[in-house]
Amino acid sequence: MNKSFLSTSLALLLFIGVSAQDKTAIKFSTTINKDHGYKHLSILASDEYEGRETGKKGAWMAAEYIRNHFKSIGLKGPVNGDYFQPIDMVSYQLTQTVLSINGVAKEEGKDFVIPTSGVSLKGFAFHGDDVVFAGYGLNKDGYNDFAGIDVKGKVVIIFASGDPTAKGAAAPEDRAARRKAILAQQAKIKYLADNQALAVLQIDPTLDNLTPELKAMYSGAGQVGLKTAERTARMEKMSTFPSILISPATADEILKAAGTTSAALKTQIDTDVKPASRAFPLTVSGTAVKEEVKIRAENVLGFLEGSDPVLKNEVLVITGHYDHIGLTLSGEDKVNNGADDDGSGTTGVLMIADAFAKAKKAGKGPKRSILFMTVVGEEKGLLGSEWYSEHPVFPLNKTIANLNIDMIGRVDKEHEQNPDFIYIIGSDMLSSDLNAIGIKANETYTKLNLDMTYNNRTDPNQYYYRSDHYNFAKHGIPVIFYFNGVHEDYHQPGDEVEKIHFDLLAKRAQLVYFTAWDLANRAKRPAVDKNEDGTPKTAQ
Repeated sequence: MNKSFLSTSLALLLFIGVSAQDKTAIKFSTTINKDHGYKHLSILASDEYEGRETGKKGAWMAAEYIRNHFKSIGLKGPVNGDYFQPIDMVSYQLTQTVLSINGVAKEEGKDFVIPTSGVSLKGFAFHGDDVVFAGYGLNKDGYNDFAGIDVKGKVVIIFASGDPTAKGAAAPEDRAARRKAILAQQAKIKYLADNQALAVLQIDPTLDNLTPELKAMYSGAGQVGLKTAERTARMEKMSTFPSILISPATADEILKAAGTTSAALKTQIDTDVKPASRAFPLTVSGTAVKEEVKIRAENVLGFLEGSDPVLKNEVLVITGHYDHIGLTLSGEDKVNNGADDDGSGTTGVLMIADAFAKAKKAGKGPKRSILFMTVVGEEKGLLGSEWYSEHPVFPLNKTIANLNIDMIGRVDKEHEQNPDFIYIIGSDMLSSDLNAIGIKANETYTKLNLDMTYNNRTDPNQYYYRSDHYNFAKHGIPVIFYFNGVHEDYHQPGDEVEKIHFDLLAKRAQLVYFTAWDLANRAKRPAVDKNEDGTPKTAQ
């Protein structure tokens, strides 16, 4: 056979295979359009929904809206007939916080703050008649704030940050530096606890200008988590050692008994690079009571059963998170609408579900089953998807893939000149098949620029680990994460509906739809040929 003819024929067949379009798939894709996108997103990202924070009214309203849509288009509620999968989610809040100096109670949030994260479920209570000022609480490089000082049975006061032995200008603070500072402070507190101090009071100048957001962070507001036996046990094992942040003014009230001020001591230590530790009598007492609070949260699931008697037992899961970060406590615009993050992804899921539901009603439904799931708690640490992965409604070994949509309505700075793009993350991490299926769907139908910049495990942004697909990937389920990158309104009140590119949102959602159409109708599920670390499955 002529070699040239064979090559030409193969190229032609390849072209035909890539470009051959499924007219049925195209017919039902038309419901995924900018008008339907605007219809959903203008409601979900409205001020009325208050930023959809997990455990708050806006998130509950969004869940109701999504459930009603799933029900209206004929999807089934797969959670014992319901569309909501309740999540056992809790927060831990301090219900009583007291700091008294010589019997006079100080004002919480102004004079002092007790960080909720540092208090065990047992809470704490202490009363002491002796105070030790121990500078920065350091013992390093020939410098020791504790030299000649016995902290046992005493209330210890130190500066919350700083190091008089540090040479030169401070290095720019980054995530690693902040982590190092936190570990250093934890080591100081552990030293005091191990040496049987009663409590530590840390002088923190930020309390002089305590923003509502910072106060909420310290108080534990919005800090939620899944209630598990492991987490409860961990909370119960936490140290009960009392740690309280105090303002410089409160510190000065204490140090007045020693005839000095916090500013004078700081100047002395920083200038001489020598400890100025001292002990003096003063009555200080404190109390904190911690309470577990149940949080209402639910994933919203809509199920479309497949048409094939065998393949319908396999499930494709399409996800997007409907929660966002809620309200800010300051500024003129207090609503973090989350139109892009992830109102756009949620909108995509709703439109894709509508397209498949219409196909099924027309007798053209997918052979495999599809679970459309909008999850909650993503902004709190991927909690909703984690809960589903640990309490799956459908067996994980029957789940063929997860297509996760998180931010598909905007354009980042890198693509301002060529906005017809989408970042693809995770598609080839576990399955070469899934990666090929996704690329083919794009080449055949949508022809977007598939940007793989973040498609690796070593990306400094760690996007592969930062959205809900990862809770499927960690169980060996192939995933594709669709993402438009961050922008200046990321996690800001400016993430509003009027900034969404609805034609682009629809086109990106269509890519997910066409990929899902192939996955739900092909003869074989995508093979998992790679381990979680990226090595081939055949490697020993």
